Amino acid sequence: SNLIPPLDPLPPLPLRNMSTVIIGVLALQGDFAEHIDTFKKCENVECREIRKTEQLEGLHALVIPGGESTVMIKLLVEFGMFDAVKSLGSSGTPMFGTCAGCIMLAQGIEERPNQKTLALSNVMVARNAYGTQVDSFESGITGDDMVFGGTPLTAVLIRAPKITKVGPEVKVLASHGPDPVLVQQDNLLLCTFHPEITGDTRIHAYFTKFVRDTAKPFKLASA
Repeated sequence: SNLIPPLDPLPPLPLRNMSTVIIGVLALQGDFAEHIDTFKKCENVECREIRKTEQLEGLHALVIPGGESTVMIKLLVEFGMFDAVKSLGSSGTPMFGTCAGCIMLAQGIEERPNQKTLALSNVMVARNAYGTQVDSFESGITGDDMVFGGTPLTAVLIRAPKITKVGPEVKVLASHGPDPVLVQQDNLLLCTFHPEITGDTRIHAYFTKFVRDTAKPFKLASA
């Protein structure tokens, strides 16, 4: 009766690669809140709304949400953020663009050669290629098992762009018919649909794992 009761087992130490990653979501316009809600379901992620250049400091990754690509580019320029966001992507920091964000990461836009983009990826897009808001649709897609785990994912395409050309360094992770809908080029993940509004976390979890495996905190160039 006077024996010392056994100690409760200690919780296992967290793995080094499970340390928290800081993912910024550009919050100038568009459905940034839905991205943040989806990342909250992924483990060990701290999400930040990004509205100023100095908030890019220390990020492990940046997400550009769906919305209006022309408006977001205009605001990036007006707020003096365009060059810093571009240098974040070209420095190797992971970036994930969905719908309008995909357009912003593209090299250019087929029918609007003069529209400014961040031009970080070797991908060309056509805007609203599936039609207007009325022509938005859902489709079950499958692709790379690293992302999808062999089970179809519901893709919601709302005034979605179409990826029309990809360079040799771009990996197609999923297609809808003949058209790529999810592609990766090094640190850049481009998605023509809206994975943040279906409640399915697989693409966000894939991006989070990629960030955890590769990322270093972004450092702004000192003025």
